[in-house]
Amino acid sequence: MNTTPDPQPATTTPSPRGPRRWIKRTLIALVAGTAVFGALAAWAWHGHGWRHHGWQQMSEADATRLRDKAVDRIAGKLDLDAAQRTRLVAVADAVIAQQRALMATAPAAASPRAEVQALIAGQTFDRAGAQRLVDSKLQAVTTRSPAVLAAFGDFYDGLRPEQQAQVRDWLARGRHHGGERRGG
Repeated sequence: MNTTPDPQPATTTPSPRGPRRWIKRTLIALVAGTAVFGALAAWAWHGHGWRHHGWQQMSEADATRLRDKAVDRIAGKLDLDAAQRTRLVAVADAVIAQQRALMATAPAAASPRAEVQALIAGQTFDRAGAQRLVDSKLQAVTTRSPAVLAAFGDFYDGLRPEQQAQVRDWLARGRHHGGERRGG
């Protein structure tokens, strides 16, 4: 007969919550919030030229007109009331401000493609340049993400349950309304 006591189950200690974990969660939440607004906007604006003209290339007046048109279309599809529409405008403004902040981190007249091309222009990958690029983008995201997350949270939480279900359903269906890409 064995008289030794059963070993105690191993306890795990929670991982320390450092800045990397906060940044990771913030980035995930930011991407989700931005994706939701972008998806809603694309859903409302499907086929009206957003793919070829980015926010960063527009004048302030053009961006405002496009934002208002997208908000009107989303408001119509979700049957938003005035308060919900105001919160949606706040989401759009926060996303646009964040996009402009991200674009402002680029050298003058540089597109995202040009930024990446510059990293591989020589015989070796410019690791230091890549890290500077990532750091500048991360700083812009970290600075602007609280406003985007707060605006989106206020908007989503202010939707009626059936409106929230519409948003979830649309996101579940994906970009091409069936969740899969066309042509395969």
